[in-house]
Formats: sequence, structure tokens, C-alpha cells
Amino acid sequence: MSTRAAQRGAAILVAMLTVALVATLAGAALWRQWRALEVEGSERLRQETTWILTGAMDWARLILREDRRGGTIDHLGEPWAVALQDSRLSTFLGLEAQDAAGREEVFLSGSIQDAQGRMNVYNLVDSGKLSEPDLLAFQRLFDALGLDPDLVQQLGDRLLQSLGSAQDAPGAEPAGLRPQRLEHLLALGLPAPALAVLKPHVTWLPTRSALNLNTASDIAIEASIPAIDRAEARRLVAARDRDPFRSLAAAQRRLPADAPQLESARFSVASRYFLVTGRLRINERVVEEQTLLLRGQQEVVTVWRERLAVRPLPSEAAGNGSGASPSLQ
Repeated sequence: MSTRAAQRGAAILVAMLTVALVATLAGAALWRQWRALEVEGSERLRQETTWILTGAMDWARLILREDRRGGTIDHLGEPWAVALQDSRLSTFLGLEAQDAAGREEVFLSGSIQDAQGRMNVYNLVDSGKLSEPDLLAFQRLFDALGLDPDLVQQLGDRLLQSLGSAQDAPGAEPAGLRPQRLEHLLALGLPAPALAVLKPHVTWLPTRSALNLNTASDIAIEASIPAIDRAEARRLVAARDRDPFRSLAAAQRRLPADAPQLESARFSVASRYFLVTGRLRINERVVEEQTLLLRGQQEVVTVWRERLAVRPLPSEAAGNGSGASPSLQ
């Protein structure tokens, strides 16, 4: 009896091990299949978001090109300045972009901003040396925003070195690579809190540019034009909102009598650089893309294009408690 019981026990044990092995292999195969489906779905979704955002970018180019043909000035009352609110695009996507229950919601929004409506940090350097008028203008801007004006001189010196114009000076050391984005100024020693305060009023363009008085904020105008205060800058903004300036002479007439002459190298009423932001929301995920466009006489070309990471909406981020944004890849 003991031998028979032992055999029965061994058979049961072998059967259990066989079942466990089959279950393990089946689970691994199921996981690999699920993983392949997830990768394929993510790749299809990435391609679809690329197509949609590329189409939106082409539409922005068309708007700017037609605007250039329709006039020689740029102001906030033109069609390009009207932001696109959330527009439902679910019906234009393939079935593979929708879940089994068909509950996927896809919305597109975006905006075109005049990059020359902000003070260009690149202007701090002119012909291999620091530009004194722009240096003073940025110091006034920093002071108006509650930042240390001494940071401007430090930023200008390091920017001069990074652009290569100070390499032959005795004791000069490279400050790093040439900046390509506004965020790259952090590598030149600009504190992150200061950059966050400056972002609504400054930009980084690859060349020197004039400030568009038809689109600039009152703070940027006050900082850029000596001898005027915030109240006078606001009156200038109110005047241009009622009737956009057709020339610098028209803007000059709105300034106090003792205001300096507006130089065409530093001020304008038209723009060439525009920042386009596209935002695609798919259920609880958001994909954003930013593109800097340069508008010439005939064509609108891309200076740079940056895809931001997929991130959850604030409500979802608060719900999972992590606040982490999954990678686009």
C-alpha cells in the first residue's frame, strides 16, 4: 500500500508541475502577444499624431503666407492671432486609433504667436560685442519683473563667449554650445526661476530682430523705449489695439514729445518669426509640438520643430499621485 501511495503521490506531483509549466508558458506567450499589440498600437498612434500635427503646421504656414500677401504689417487683430480652441477630430482617425468601445476622444487646438512681440535675447550681442541699448533694455526689463539687473551683464558676457565672438580675448573660455532655444540659457547661468518669470516677455531667435510694437506687451515696450513709464506704455498698447500702427512714424506720434526716435533696427510694425504651438488631446493624454517659422517674401520655412513628451492631463496626474509624464517614445 505504501508503494502504491507513493506512486500516486509522485504522479500527482508530476501532473501539478506539468500544469504549472504549461500555465507559465501560456502566460509568457500571452504577455508577448499583448506587448506586441501595445507596441503596434503606440506606433500607429504616434504616426497618426504626427500626421495630424504636420497637417496643422501646413495650415499655419498657409495662414501666414496669405497674411503676408494681404498686408505689410502684423497685429493682434489678424486671423493668425486667433487661437484654435479644442476641435473634435475623432471622426477623422482610423479605427485602429479607437478603443474597442469606440470611446476615444481626439481634440486639436493650437495658436500662432508673434515671436517678435517679445524681446530677443540674441540682441544682447551685436557685431561681436555687447549691444549697449539692448543691455540697458534688458536691465530695465529685469528690474520691472523684480529680477536682479546684474544678471543681464553676466548673461551677456557668457552669451558673447558662447557665440564665439570672444574666443580670441585673453583668458576667454567657451561658455558652452550656442543656444538654440530659450531654455538653453540655463546652461549660460540664467537661474530657472528667473527664466520662468521672463518667458512671457522674451524669446530666443537665431538672428537679431526688431520688436514689433503692434504685438509687444506693455512691459516689453516700457523696457525697450527709454524715457517712458508703464502708464505711457499701456496708453501706447491701447492706441495700437484700436488702430494698429502702419509705420514707426505712426507709433512715434503716440509717444511723449521727449521720447527718443524709434530706430528701424530695434523696432518694427511687422514680423518675420512666428511660434506655432499645436496641442493634440487623446482621451487623457496630451501631445504638444512647437515650431518656429520664418516667413520670407514668398515662403514660410521651419527654423526648428520640437515635439514635447506625451503627458497626462492635470486631473489624471493628480489621480495617480506620481505626476510623471510618460515618454513619447
